[in-house]
Amino acid sequence: MKKSIFKTLALINKAVLPRYSKKDITKLSKLEQGIVAYRYWITISALE
Repeated sequence: MKKSIFKTLALINKAVLPRYSKKDITKLSKLEQGIVAYRYWITISALE
């Protein structure tokens, strides 16, 4: 059940949150870095 929740969140994140893959991560604001970290955490949790 936990994995299905993370998969659902990953789909929502993909549709709603912005992508920062083409930007330099060191030049992002703290909020943007937080969004990248959140997306990373959800993606890793969905794959495990």
